[in-house]
Amino acid sequence: MQLVGMLDSPYVRRAAISLRLLGLAFEHRPVSVFSTFEQFRAINPVVKAPTLVCDDGTVLMDSTLIIDYAEALVGRSLMPAEVVRRQCALRITGLALAACEKTVQIVYEHNLRPAEKLHRPWLDRVQGQLVAAYAALEKEVAAMPLPADESTMTQAGVSAAVAWSFTQLMAPEAIAPANFPLLAAYAARAESLPAFQTLPQV
Repeated sequence: MQLVGMLDSPYVRRAAISLRLLGLAFEHRPVSVFSTFEQFRAINPVVKAPTLVCDDGTVLMDSTLIIDYAEALVGRSLMPAEVVRRQCALRITGLALAACEKTVQIVYEHNLRPAEKLHRPWLDRVQGQLVAAYAALEKEVAAMPLPADESTMTQAGVSAAVAWSFTQLMAPEAIAPANFPLLAAYAARAESLPAFQTLPQV
């Protein structure tokens, strides 16, 4: 299998770390949707990262769908089986993905739109959504601490840690770690694990 995309994308990194935790062997191909657009389009005409090229040549995309396929291959899930714990994991994962999305929107607004065309009301709205996502994540981590070891880590933990690290890398001025100490500490512990260390975002 080949996982295509840059690890500075939280979606690519989330998929890559999940595959590693599931014990699946794969080749990571760091192809950019920006600087190597044509090379990416030759692999997947939609040019969406992450892209997974399966062993039979089938091309899959979207981190959640790629992880679902990987879990089917190995016959186990990074999501808890028990309903209440699964509900909590789904909520945390959803909040983390929302934080990723809002961070991406902030980055794109600043990096891809000319400065004179920045729309401050839109940025303020997105910033508010980002803060709300991390405030809710901090509350969830306080209520039910996430496991930070590779044998028990769930998708909630992977997604929360990847999201936090991505925001701190790409939009550090948007979220102050001091305001979210539990989440910041959890992400630091997760980033020390081999699965994270071998798939760094930079």
